[in-house]
Amino acid sequence: MKRAAALLATTLAASTLAGVGAASASYQSCVAGLKSQLVSAGIDSSLVNAALNQSTPDEKVLRLSKVQPEFKTPIWDYLGFLVDEQRVEEGRAMMRKYANALAAAEKRFGVDRYYIAGVWGVETDFGRETGSSYLPHALATLVCEGGKRTNFWRTELTAALKLVQRGDLKLDELYGSWAGAFGQTQFIPTTYQRLAVDMDGDGRRDLVKSAADALGSTANYLRASGWRTGQPVMAEVILPAGYSGPTGRTNRVPVSRYAALGVKRVDGRAISGDLPAGLLLPAGRNGPAFLVYKNFDAIYAYNRAESYALAISYLAQRMAGGQRLAGQWPTDDPGLSRAQRLHLQQLLVAKGFDIGGPADGKIGPASRSAIAQVERQLGMPETGRAGMKVYRALGGR
Repeated sequence: MKRAAALLATTLAASTLAGVGAASASYQSCVAGLKSQLVSAGIDSSLVNAALNQSTPDEKVLRLSKVQPEFKTPIWDYLGFLVDEQRVEEGRAMMRKYANALAAAEKRFGVDRYYIAGVWGVETDFGRETGSSYLPHALATLVCEGGKRTNFWRTELTAALKLVQRGDLKLDELYGSWAGAFGQTQFIPTTYQRLAVDMDGDGRRDLVKSAADALGSTANYLRASGWRTGQPVMAEVILPAGYSGPTGRTNRVPVSRYAALGVKRVDGRAISGDLPAGLLLPAGRNGPAFLVYKNFDAIYAYNRAESYALAISYLAQRMAGGQRLAGQWPTDDPGLSRAQRLHLQQLLVAKGFDIGGPADGKIGPASRSAIAQVERQLGMPETGRAGMKVYRALGGR
């Protein structure tokens, strides 16, 4: 029996190794073909080899590309950590530090500096978190193993290497998200090729190390997406009881129509004007309401998510001195700021829970599992969500 078991184990191991070898050979064959295509596209062979010679399938990239997030973030959580007091104050400090660069971008492209900085803050926390995936290998993985959108990923890889060949960047600066976005305001390579600008005058369009180039390029992107100089972006409003008028970002009617239906400013004063606006209700009719204008769509084009455009617009307005939202989210369990999320993790660790690493304020699967265990112990509904109720139950304030 032992001999048979050993033989079976050896056979299975050999089969597994053969499978791994076949998969590796298949990937390397794909990479070899990809190299030829890149050279045919006009990229120097030495650059292609330097970028891809050590490429192996990036399992993290494949996992992120194929698995849809299981945890849907409520809008009050999303804004809670993206537009907390810490980010507002840090944003104001960064705007003071880069005042000249922001002024130059605003003057050249006609885009309000606060919204340029809002993109910067939401995308990478003002350049602090730009991504750790090596783009040539990540994109090669998506071309050869990703299954879908092969042509798209190949085009992005080609564009990335052409940026290096052009002299805008160095090969070792091509680090970003698993999907190819990189730099301080997260451009994909083809967008970088099309819209990046040299604002600091060094002859390179460097969105990785040059904040001036990144901010100017972001302004150029927003202008190309339809930004209208001097026009509003978003305004929080109050709906009358039983409101049944137009809703939706793209269902625009003149502001005067909303005024006639009883919609007012948050201070109770009347709204006025004939600019077309949509009425955004991110949490339904019982939550905060916003009139959103054409410039909101320019921000939406950056990432095509209304919550994303809302976060950037709200952050921009807070950095400009605007107030917190007047409307209340329809929940008795509000979201946490980044400082509170960090403290929540520290409280979990202090009670012996595994959060998958050191406390960093980022709520991942291990932290959610620990939160769910706490909720179960306390007789709370098991959500795994980092909300105010579980935070306070653990001693947070």
